[in-house]
Amino acid sequence: MGLEAIVEEILAKGRAEAEKIEEETSLEVSKIIADAEAAASKLKTAKEAAVRKEIDRLRQQELSSANLEVKKAKLNARKEILDEVYEATKDAVQKLPAEKNLTLLKSIIEKNEKNNAKIYSRNKDKQTVKKITELEYKGEIDCIGGVVIENAEGTEVLDFKYDTILGDVTEQSLKHVSDILFG
Repeated sequence: MGLEAIVEEILAKGRAEAEKIEEETSLEVSKIIADAEAAASKLKTAKEAAVRKEIDRLRQQELSSANLEVKKAKLNARKEILDEVYEATKDAVQKLPAEKNLTLLKSIIEKNEKNNAKIYSRNKDKQTVKKITELEYKGEIDCIGGVVIENAEGTEVLDFKYDTILGDVTEQSLKHVSDILFG
């Protein structure tokens, strides 16, 4: 065999080896690209799921916040209405007709003057109270009506101011009134 034939054989083997390497490299590159695309797809799916989860969480948070605001607004509106009802009732009690006020004062005083010595009332009722009781009139108090009665030592005080009675009744019946007004 001549030198040319040996060179040709070496070149042929080199070409075959180069083609084989090129083919293996091409397959390896294809595998690497496929793996990268699969990993990217997997990462994209995971990111999309995380974004959807975050969107759902934010949506739920916003809904909860909005519901809380609605409840707060409702409660504030209810409180305003109850306050208006209280003020209207207070105004009506303050403007009781003289006859009705006299009847109430007599009833309160007659039931509570025994074993007591002093009485207080608002300025408007001063003369009326003095006429209907033997208790010592001790002065005026700031209230919408009613009386305060004390024993001689001042150790026992009975508060029958209409303000106090109205406040107690309001506190005791607030739930019932709220149920009637708001269902």
